[in-house]
Amino acid sequence: MNPIILLASVLLLPAPAFAHVGDGLHHGLMAGVLHPFSGADHLLAMVMVGLWAGLQGGRARLALPAGFLAGMAGGALLGFAGLALPGVETGIIASVIVLGALAALALQPPLALGMALAAGFGLLHGHAHGTEMAAGAAFFGMLAGTAALHAAGLALASPVAPWARRAAQAVGGAAALGGVILALV
Repeated sequence: MNPIILLASVLLLPAPAFAHVGDGLHHGLMAGVLHPFSGADHLLAMVMVGLWAGLQGGRARLALPAGFLAGMAGGALLGFAGLALPGVETGIIASVIVLGALAALALQPPLALGMALAAGFGLLHGHAHGTEMAAGAAFFGMLAGTAALHAAGLALASPVAPWARRAAQAVGGAAALGGVILALV
């Protein structure tokens, strides 16, 4: 199936299908792997990191996802420790909108700035996951699941057809719009 059609289909699913996983699934490696897939906000933001990185190319292809993962690990550790961060949910929704817009516009800020932005958003997502999951194997699973979503975004940005870049940017725009919709519901 065409990845663009697949992502558009996911965006059109009803919001309750993206509710976070139940209490029985907060422990273990597989719970961690699945956790980033359990909410539209997390799923879209993480795919957009990869898409934005892929559209930039070069060192950004690895640096932006690495920055997000580093921030996510730090945020999860803060969440595991019970330390509160203000504005986490608002920041997570903002990450979907901003990352989608960055991909839609294929903006290429200096790499350090892009990494800092990705890491900041990763911190917020990691904190949310860290407050919902048990520490341990789930932590490593969460990072692996997130890396898989980044890879999916990179794959969307990597086709060789000349129209593919515009299509990838359209996916970014759809994700930004999805973030706006999430903010309103």
